[in-house]
Amino acid sequence: MTETLDSIIIGSGHNSLACAVHLAARGWKVGVFERAAEPGGAVKTGEYTLPGFRHDWAAMNLSLFAGSAFFKEYGEDLGRSGLEFAPVANCFSSVFPDGSWLGVSNDLEKTAQRIAAENALDAETWRSLTAEFPARAEGLFGLLGGPAKKRAFAYILFKEWRRSGTGGVMDLGRFLLASPRDWLSETFVSPKVRALLAAWGMHLDFAPDISGGAVFPYLEGMANQAFGMVLGKGGADTITRAMTATLEKNGGSITCDAEITRVLIENGQAIGVELSDGRQVMAKKAVIANVAPAALARLTGATGNKRYDSGLKTSIHAPGTMMIHLAMEDLPDWTASEDLKTFAYVHLAPDLDQMARTYTQAQAGLLPDEPVVVCGQPTAIDPSRAPDGKHVLWLQVRMAPGTIKGDAAGQITATDWESAAEPFAERALDLLERYAPGARARILGRHIVTPAMLEADNPNLVGGDQICGSHHLTQHFLFRPVRGFADGTTPVGNLFHTGAAVWPGAGTGAGPGYLLAQKLAG
Repeated sequence: MTETLDSIIIGSGHNSLACAVHLAARGWKVGVFERAAEPGGAVKTGEYTLPGFRHDWAAMNLSLFAGSAFFKEYGEDLGRSGLEFAPVANCFSSVFPDGSWLGVSNDLEKTAQRIAAENALDAETWRSLTAEFPARAEGLFGLLGGPAKKRAFAYILFKEWRRSGTGGVMDLGRFLLASPRDWLSETFVSPKVRALLAAWGMHLDFAPDISGGAVFPYLEGMANQAFGMVLGKGGADTITRAMTATLEKNGGSITCDAEITRVLIENGQAIGVELSDGRQVMAKKAVIANVAPAALARLTGATGNKRYDSGLKTSIHAPGTMMIHLAMEDLPDWTASEDLKTFAYVHLAPDLDQMARTYTQAQAGLLPDEPVVVCGQPTAIDPSRAPDGKHVLWLQVRMAPGTIKGDAAGQITATDWESAAEPFAERALDLLERYAPGARARILGRHIVTPAMLEADNPNLVGGDQICGSHHLTQHFLFRPVRGFADGTTPVGNLFHTGAAVWPGAGTGAGPGYLLAQKLAG
């Protein structure tokens, strides 16, 4: 007998789960189908090195989730299902070759004093930006988190016009178009303050000179200053486990080891899906695909809209990422300061020119000679992730080419990730050792995850792209993933697209899934 549901969701990433939770709460019979052995997509946690050491596979920072509209509605339900956060006071920092450092804490005086030691004028600028942030945040969060509709954007801009006039709207538009280097260079004097914030652009694919990237360093800096940061207690998978439990309490289901190979379309309407074992499941109201754009094109074949089909197939992905999970005897001894042991993130990204060079090399298919290394120290915040007295490090190596054409340093001859993984990981560990001598000697176990392994585990991470598609202006706002379809609709009736590939894009905020669920069920 063929199973029939109200809604079928392809993929079990956090956007899928947020969508499913809302639909189930509105009375829909929802089934989520996941090709992998466990739900969560890139938001999962496991003992990848040694027993008792819990490592976040990809996503670590849950601040966007904790501040999301979805959490505002379902936070109490999720809490009853086991969701726990670990708040962070000392959020992010950067270390520099001269032995100095800068860091942002949620205590304004601490942050301002660190900046003042580098440049007094920049400290005053930081205080001013912090004071202005609440008023400015309303418009920015409205733009970046609202529905992808011309009317919605126009309304937000109208509110901004009423608040700050024509000049204010023009200033906002200029800011949204600016590159990180544009904004940072005109705002701060110190190259170190600029580098401290610019590192956040590299978490997406906004190298210093990419237009449209200024907003991300700004928002991360100001939001962390204002609210601090949030990690998951015990691991980022706390949100996955809580959403799964909440969904199941409301009658929804998740089926793992269930790969969907085709969306069934009849008379221009999606009516169900076919699994790799030949089984078919039908949907009365919606088939929702949380997949990369090209994958949706493969699942549907031709939709009848040539522009849409072409847009899916030609969607551009960001450079890849290598993850290095380390089980540690202790945290690194940072030369710059013992205080760095209290920070969730330590960025090894000393200046804008180095970040720009790294990005360009990766885009050209080269292993960067000096990659950006994001050193996450989750056990500095949440000791429960490791045995007593021990720690884990979460190293994110950015940028890394999905397909290797060569080595910018001329040292690694391998062009396949299986062979290049170890020497490239050693390059990243050399950087860690530069700023924290003796760190290697504290490693108890390690697990390298290459861009190829990220994609094999989760096909949405094409070439190791953890954000499921570039966020450059041509693929952002109303153009994500294709003009006219940023709200999750497709040319096929009852077929919808969600996940990081759809507006408002990547991050743990669950915006694409929750906005689509509201569109479908109110």
